[in-house]
Amino acid sequence: MKVRIRYSKLGKVRFLGNLDVTRIWERSLRKAAVPVAYSTGFSPRPRLSFGLALPLAAGSIAEYVDIEFATDVPLEGLASRLSEALPVGFDVMALAEKFPGQVSLQEDVVACDWELELVGMSQAQASDAVSGALAASELLLERERKGERSTDNVRHSIESLSIQSAERMVLAARLATVGRGLRPAELVGVLFPGLEDITETVRSVLRTEQWIERDGARQELLPVPAAVVAPTELVGA
Repeated sequence: MKVRIRYSKLGKVRFLGNLDVTRIWERSLRKAAVPVAYSTGFSPRPRLSFGLALPLAAGSIAEYVDIEFATDVPLEGLASRLSEALPVGFDVMALAEKFPGQVSLQEDVVACDWELELVGMSQAQASDAVSGALAASELLLERERKGERSTDNVRHSIESLSIQSAERMVLAARLATVGRGLRPAELVGVLFPGLEDITETVRSVLRTEQWIERDGARQELLPVPAAVVAPTELVGA
């Protein structure tokens, strides 16, 4: 039996790297006393498969892990059981059985939604940058990978972009993940070229959704039940 779980990562735990998160899940599953399946071989490991990596210090209300269980496990009460076993900052928001034929998280996700809280600039400056990016046919970004530098046109990676201004100025973006996806820090770099320190402009980063595509239409990877109140805290820089 395989179960797909959506969880949040907020507060101090946003500074944990992907390897630390994996270890925390392994310990928490043992604490919750659920029958996780293990790999075979010299050093058996719990059968866990995580989704797209989250940038260090970013928060999220849309993280995913697929867990294989050794036996059938009742889904009722499992979310609260796992949340109680996880450290503060992690909470299970939704879960569902994963059936044969469903592809991996890494392969299925085509885009992610992000919210970035901007500081140190006016709304007019931010709005002009967004309008300019949406009107452009080309946005060039210099990148380095495996010691080689390249200049890529990343305009196609920006699916939507807007400024949401209330008490805080929030940049909402939907960024494609297919191919070499655009990271939030890279988005800020092309929107506001010449920044010396991104932390002076971006106070917080939050991943709010991951999207898949079915028959040409976008769908949430795993919707949060109406009874669950999703955290809205913007955390991470």
